[in-house]
Amino acid sequence: MNKHGQLADFLHARRSLLHPDDIGLQTYGERRRVPGLRREELAMLAGISAPYYARLEQGQSRNASREVLDAIASALRLDESERAHLHELARAGKRGKAAPRPRPEHITPATGALLAALGGTPAIVMGSRSDVLAWNAQGHALFAGHLDPSSPAEPGCRPNMAKLVFLDAHTRDLYTDWPAKAKAVVGNLRLTVGRYPQDPLLAGLVGELVMRSPEFATMWADHRVRACDVADYEMHHPTVGTLTVTQQTLQSPQGSGAALVVATAAPGSPSETALKLLAHGTASREAVSPRADADASTDTV
Repeated sequence: MNKHGQLADFLHARRSLLHPDDIGLQTYGERRRVPGLRREELAMLAGISAPYYARLEQGQSRNASREVLDAIASALRLDESERAHLHELARAGKRGKAAPRPRPEHITPATGALLAALGGTPAIVMGSRSDVLAWNAQGHALFAGHLDPSSPAEPGCRPNMAKLVFLDAHTRDLYTDWPAKAKAVVGNLRLTVGRYPQDPLLAGLVGELVMRSPEFATMWADHRVRACDVADYEMHHPTVGTLTVTQQTLQSPQGSGAALVVATAAPGSPSETALKLLAHGTASREAVSPRADADASTDTV
């Protein structure tokens, strides 16, 4: 993030992706020094003054109304997730309060029971920073069978799914279309950073990934956002072979940022058979790992 802040970064990045031809703007063959639209062109599309838009993009104005933001979103041709992200960034700039010290994330007994009840369906619970808070035996076997199944039990040892996708060779090999999975992870992480802009642990995660993965750094720089609610992925699993799963992400109703990720396959498909084989192979393992702490005072899911 540059000195002007996330809102300024986002506006600049998305403006640079929108070209004059995209909006039918005549350039008459002129040479343009910067990619994408100029500030005054974007301001014209949004129906606001060029000086005001310039101040907004330079981080000098933090009082944009919802109407102005919606006009800018329309001019930038943002989709629903991107528009919501723009509003989140604008609200974050108005808060100006120090963030509370992050507390360790845990699952509730109810979520632990839900994991157990899912039976042969692979499922994991992720915290707001993509840490694995818990998984059932099938979720562990599908997504990270090469890791210690008890690793989510200790906050300092928890696997982080964003790190696994970019830094772990086993996880990279799981996905036939790894770039699509990687872009989904980055887009969702962008949304999370917009919701929790002052979380130091989240900022540290992004910083580590930028430093250790050039691919992440490149994807992060374009400021694309994406809500990973439902997505289909073809996977090459070392135990059950090739299968296609639908990954669904269900957000916690308490608004903690934690989410339940469940993998399913089309009924009657070879992929469903593969998941059943995976479940059979893990039937002897403990149904839920780690066990939810019923007395935890910092439960978040």
